[in-house]
Amino acid sequence: MTAPDAKADLHFYLQSARDALLWKLEGLSEYEARRPLTPTGTNLLGLVKHVASVELGYLGDTFGRPSGEPLPWVEDGAEPNADMWATADESREQIVGLYHRAWAHADATLDALPLDAVGTVPWWPSHRAEVTLHHAVVRVIGDTHRHTGHADIVRELIDGAVGMNKGNDSIPPGDAAWWADHRSRLERAAREADRDARDA
Repeated sequence: MTAPDAKADLHFYLQSARDALLWKLEGLSEYEARRPLTPTGTNLLGLVKHVASVELGYLGDTFGRPSGEPLPWVEDGAEPNADMWATADESREQIVGLYHRAWAHADATLDALPLDAVGTVPWWPSHRAEVTLHHAVVRVIGDTHRHTGHADIVRELIDGAVGMNKGNDSIPPGDAAWWADHRSRLERAAREADRDARDA
């Protein structure tokens, strides 16, 4: 059994979410990477843009370590939700490059500071704006995994691709016919449960 290393554990779970999120972009056209697939516009490249901004804020600015990266979509006066989609002028390479630089900046903060270091979240109300680095990293991990889950669903809607990463699809084996039958069974169960609830 190895000795606990809290920073290594935190970094592992953060990096696993980062890698999984970027993998969801592989093999897609520009349209598919940007295509809004929910009523609120959720799209893959926008999710990457958002989490890059989150890392730079919580694991940079909050601890007095600004990255110097221009993020006009989060500045005062920016249009609502501007961090959740990429304009036609913002290339995939720019957004992915920003995310890689955000990783490096966040990792440098995690390496440089103790987990009990206290920072101030600039966009939170002053009475609760102080957080520890540990809290901030856990928040970023939670946010990144949440949005990676969104990306799982969006990518499946685009072309049926599923899984955590190239080597681990994390789902039971089955061909297209098996999955169609499985989905039909779930649909029938949902309708039956709804009918029973209405009849009760």
